[in-house]
Amino acid sequence: MEDMYRQVILDHARNGRNWGVLENPDFDHEEHNPLCGDRLQLTLKVEDGIIKEVGWDGDGCAISQASASMFGEHIMGMSLDEAMKLDKQIVLDNIGLDLTINRVKCATLSLKTLIVGTLGARKWETIEDEE
Repeated sequence: MEDMYRQVILDHARNGRNWGVLENPDFDHEEHNPLCGDRLQLTLKVEDGIIKEVGWDGDGCAISQASASMFGEHIMGMSLDEAMKLDKQIVLDNIGLDLTINRVKCATLSLKTLIVGTLGARKWETIEDEE
C-alpha cells in the first residue's frame, strides 16, 4: 500500500495539479518552511464563498509539492469557510504515509498557507500543536 502512496506522491510532485498562480486572485498568500526551505504561494478565486479556482507555485521537496497539488484538488469546490476549518490530519491522510515531524511540516505547508493567510499565525500555531 505504501508503494501506491509513494507513486501518487511522485506523480503529484512531478505533475502538480493547478500549478501556477492565478491572475487577479481573491486570495494570495505565501509561506515557507524555515526548517528545510520549502516555499509555497497559494492563490484562490472565490465566488459566493465557494473556492472556484486554485493556483499555486512553490519549490521544495516532493512531499511539500505533492501535498500542495493534493490540497488544491481537495479544496476545489469547497466553501472557503469549510477549507479554513480543515485540520492537519486531513492533509496527512491525503499523503497516506507515516511522516517524521519535519516531513509533517512539509506536508502541511499548503494548509499553513491558507490558515495564516486567512486567520493569522496564532490560529496556525494552535492547529500545528494539535496531536
